[in-house]
Amino acid sequence: MKLLALHSDFIKYEVTKKTKFAETIDDDLKKNGMKECLTVFTSVEKDDVGDLDALVQEAAKAVREIAKQVKVDSVFIYPYVHLTSSPAEPDFASAFFPALLDELSKDMIVKRAPFGYYKAFSISCKGHPLSELSREIHVSVKKDEQLVSEALKSEATIHSSWHILTTEGELADISEFDFKGHENLKKFVDYEVSGSRIAEKDPPHVNIMRNMELVDYEPGSDSGNLRWYPKGTMIKRLLEQHITNLTQSYGGMEVETPIMYDFQHPKLSRYLHRFPARQYTVLSGSKKYFLRFAACFGQYLIKHDMTISYKNLPIRLYELTHYSFRREQAGELSGLRRLRAFTMPDMHTLVADMKSAKEEFFDQYKLCIKWMDELGVNYEAGLRFVKDFYEDNKEFATSLVKQLGRPVLIEMWDERPFYFVMKFEFNFIDALNKASAFSTVQIDIENTKRFDISYIDEDGKSKNPLMLHASISGAVDRNVFGILEQAYMDSTKGKKPMLPLWLSPTQVRLLPLNDELIVYCEEIAKFLGDIRVDVDDRSESLGKKIRMAEKEWVPYIIVIGEKEKDTGMLSVRDRELGSQISVTAEDLKKNIENSISGFPQRQLPLPFLLSKRPKFRG
Repeated sequence: MKLLALHSDFIKYEVTKKTKFAETIDDDLKKNGMKECLTVFTSVEKDDVGDLDALVQEAAKAVREIAKQVKVDSVFIYPYVHLTSSPAEPDFASAFFPALLDELSKDMIVKRAPFGYYKAFSISCKGHPLSELSREIHVSVKKDEQLVSEALKSEATIHSSWHILTTEGELADISEFDFKGHENLKKFVDYEVSGSRIAEKDPPHVNIMRNMELVDYEPGSDSGNLRWYPKGTMIKRLLEQHITNLTQSYGGMEVETPIMYDFQHPKLSRYLHRFPARQYTVLSGSKKYFLRFAACFGQYLIKHDMTISYKNLPIRLYELTHYSFRREQAGELSGLRRLRAFTMPDMHTLVADMKSAKEEFFDQYKLCIKWMDELGVNYEAGLRFVKDFYEDNKEFATSLVKQLGRPVLIEMWDERPFYFVMKFEFNFIDALNKASAFSTVQIDIENTKRFDISYIDEDGKSKNPLMLHASISGAVDRNVFGILEQAYMDSTKGKKPMLPLWLSPTQVRLLPLNDELIVYCEEIAKFLGDIRVDVDDRSESLGKKIRMAEKEWVPYIIVIGEKEKDTGMLSVRDRELGSQISVTAEDLKKNIENSISGFPQRQLPLPFLLSKRPKFRG
């Protein structure tokens, strides 16, 4: 950025012609001026594009220093592209000037000329030794550095305290709370307070996901980008469909937005630094883009363009992002627990005021409890507040704990490090005692103003709503991690590891004693309808076939012989019960359909006959 600062007797201008890049202005900006001031001719350059807030701060610092030298408290900002041969994109430059005016207005008298117009102007420079000064401002990110948001930097320095909130509303310091009977909560507390996210070794689910041919590492891509085999893909798609159905039933309107956004977009550029994530950057020609790390960007821009009445609130937009990207640190990557490319269901809700926000928060909180209970994993809750907000909303905090029915961890921030005043997360504790956030909801008090999202209230006035960020399930990939880790931990207690029945790639496996019985197996499969049934027709011993089915965690294993064909009674190995039962095909069908009722269904992900299946891992 280049600045030319003139200590002026006066400056006055009048707009003569509008360019195609012109900002929209009121009449008072078409003709204006100032006396006894510092006139700052300003040119925003290509290398300035990136952190708009940082650029504004540095420019304001330079202007204040010059103003102090010439002893003035009045500044006139004049966009002047002719100071540079390498101007920034107009969208970014036009956003800079009102932002600089807002910053300088905190302690000075400030006016500005409009951006994107030809103007006739007159100026009188005082002519003393300090009356003509120039400055160059450089705020850039080295090309080989990843962009680290201001929120991440704040997260590392912000002070917070840790407490336990009970169902009775008692707030205790973590050092004073008796964790007897709440050992899993103690593991969560220890993990959070330690601040370490590094995985010293692979958690058990990594071997499971690879050995069962669900998911695997992809050597041809960046770390944290995985390959999904057919069985794993089916599990993932069922989870995606279930969370979409749940969110749409709640009122979420599904949208789809791009995965790539322009670094030079003024509002998005500023938001990047308010979100605690590391970004991937992509170069296309001379332009720089970032890969989204959430569905926020597209949904904000949609909401900005919408016409909204108070009668429309609450408004819930929902997107299942394939994919979101965060450039996590290498030591944090660990199987499905933490990825660089992941699938994230995101819902953003607009509400009129804080009362409505808390009501909506509570409803979404209950929806998250439903999701976690259906997922079948053990979890702990973390509530995070700005201290002042907690003090004003103690009863609300206690109501959340009562709804869950057990104590929760509270993190209290002395000041607001992000754009939200409170949030919650449901955290799963894995076999290595690492916590991973699943469901979450946040109350955002900042971004509707930042993105000019508004609604018309009952009095016909335009207002900025509040906004809730929610991911009812959290990352779908991480849900698979939780299910596999939970199964492993169950197995250490003597229980056979299992997937939920509705997620099992094969729900019923038929083992014919000879090839002539394959046709009968096909008849059984046809009768069972949408239930996922396959047939082990390979030339292997019965014992080996059973061991194979057990290794794949097949819930129901049925040996088919002449007796079964003649009587119609099926001898079923029930993995969950750990026993063998005798039922008809009709009763088996009813039992399975009752168990998976309310969950989405999907076809068998691999060929019906095991002899036709390829092996995905050597």
